[in-house]
Amino acid sequence: MSRLVLHGGTVFDGTGTEPRAVDVAIEAGRIAAVGDALSGDARIDVTGMLVAPGLIDCHVHAQFDGMDVVKAASQPFSMQFFEAARNLSTMLYSGVTTARDGGGIDLGVKTAVEAGLVRGPRLVIAITVLSQTGGHVDGWNVHGDVQRLLVPHPGRPDTVVDGVDAMRKRVREIIRAGADTIKVCASGGVMSPRDDPQHPQFSLEELEVCVQEARAAGLDVMAHAHGAAGVKQALRAGVRSIEHGVYLDDDAIELFLETEAWLVPTLLAPIALVEAIDAGMSVTPDMERKARGIAGAHLASVARAHAAGVRIAMGTDSGVFAHGHSAKELHWLVRAGLSPQEALVAATSSAAELLRVDGEIGTVGEGKAADLIVLGADAWNFERFSENLRLVIHDGVIVSDRRPLEERVGHHQRAYPGSFLQSHVSDGARDSGF
Repeated sequence: MSRLVLHGGTVFDGTGTEPRAVDVAIEAGRIAAVGDALSGDARIDVTGMLVAPGLIDCHVHAQFDGMDVVKAASQPFSMQFFEAARNLSTMLYSGVTTARDGGGIDLGVKTAVEAGLVRGPRLVIAITVLSQTGGHVDGWNVHGDVQRLLVPHPGRPDTVVDGVDAMRKRVREIIRAGADTIKVCASGGVMSPRDDPQHPQFSLEELEVCVQEARAAGLDVMAHAHGAAGVKQALRAGVRSIEHGVYLDDDAIELFLETEAWLVPTLLAPIALVEAIDAGMSVTPDMERKARGIAGAHLASVARAHAAGVRIAMGTDSGVFAHGHSAKELHWLVRAGLSPQEALVAATSSAAELLRVDGEIGTVGEGKAADLIVLGADAWNFERFSENLRLVIHDGVIVSDRRPLEERVGHHQRAYPGSFLQSHVSDGARDSGF
């Protein structure tokens, strides 16, 4: 069995300890060793480069590539699955080797990735998003019709639910459909026309039964929540993570610390959403107003939470905007007060801990899955992450190689499982999949 060694680089192991100059040996999809002067069947010289765990994006929507409701309403039903395949490969080639999908893709898409039929990151899936009537993903419009991005189908239970008993049944249906986590909206949102991000949604009792049913099946709950009232109600109900957290107050931050819940800020979402609107993405005037109004408060809230010691894991809401840009969240985390190393920890070992997969991924250590990225000399300048990205290694396989051609001649290369063009893998092709 072949053994590949990344030689001469500086390794950031994901734990937050200082990077160190060591080799990394990869064999059978695992990190076989981390140490000095390691031997192998093939060697890649990464001198002057940073070797780090692959990025973990804890909040994506792989089903979408921008929240254009008009476009979604005009597409044939099955297009969503082909677009998900493209979006997942884009994520992988951009350095995201694990993603938690916060609503959209179903068990079939995850299974296709695991079987090698689709190239993509490791997946943790919520399948759908729970909303009260008139809530963030209700989809009802004032002219009387419903335009839901998450259209129910046999693999994806409906989103709208009201009352404790209905909540209990719906969570059980989502678990039956193959979810790894449950996603619930505890406040209004931006990309919904008839609610306010600062208003709470669902009663405490509804949220509590959601958490109870999830825990009974060994699952956690991730709660979309912008306003402080919704954040606090979700934390009191026992959710594991708050997604967004735009308007946090002192009591909300204190509850984070008491419950040891995680904050997944998605700072990139409002920034990228406004950019997409400016580029022509069609949204309602209310959506545009909300999108343009939250970025400043969002950054300030995350900065206060970080300063207080709230646990932060990286998530982007990729899919609300175009995929392939998750690493830009690292830059915004730094803007919120995290050091570059803390930001990369949030995207690696902390994210793995949130998802309860830290025994398998998130750090560079012997026996861990070989999910790695290699960054060029300007590695800690996250604004230039895409330019600095040289290698993406997933499950021990090089899936993206952006090094100059002369640096690649003669070293070991093998196709990603299920790929039909090895050249697509080895020539550093555009991160758009197949």
